[in-house]
Amino acid sequence: MLNRHARGFFTSLFTPLARWLLKIGVSPDAVTMAGTAGVILGGLVLYPLGHLWWGSVVVAFFAFSDVVDGIMARLQGRSGGWGNFLDSTLDRLADGAIFAGLTIWFFTHGEDPAIGTAAVVCLVLGMVVSYARAKAESLGYQASVGIAERAERLASVLLITGLTGLGLPPVVLFGTLILLALASVVTIIQRMSTVHRQAMAEADGAAAG
Repeated sequence: MLNRHARGFFTSLFTPLARWLLKIGVSPDAVTMAGTAGVILGGLVLYPLGHLWWGSVVVAFFAFSDVVDGIMARLQGRSGGWGNFLDSTLDRLADGAIFAGLTIWFFTHGEDPAIGTAAVVCLVLGMVVSYARAKAESLGYQASVGIAERAERLASVLLITGLTGLGLPPVVLFGTLILLALASVVTIIQRMSTVHRQAMAEADGAAAG
């Protein structure tokens, strides 16, 4: 949902930057890799050190590379499978870094195993959400549905984690992660149901033919 509503705004905002990067010879792939490296820095270095606010700021800043590289590819007229594959693969690394960083902090010096456990659950379920769509599309089905797509998951966890670093009670982050996990479960069910309907319709059509 957030992806669809925000896409137009951020495309307009970052198009000048994308044009400038192309002009100086930067490739979309380079932006993708640099953005992932920045997210990993925030997630696996700053979060485990307890810098929840600055970690969230760094992750959020570099996460916008996902928008910029896509704009650059479109401006170049590149719509091949390699860019999509690279972007999707590195997105999984970035997501893993964010939730792993939270897990490390709260199981160690953060001293809140409940939040650490919730972060692990969100990490696993988030991977399944993404995998369900990727697998469906590889089989020729559509599964871009659900209440907890990647943009929603990242926006919520980054905002609340950052505010926790500024003094928000940790229980709010715990509650957010629990809600995020539940939303991910719902999204997985929605995607499975959507693919099931398509598969059954396909089977019925084949039988009728």
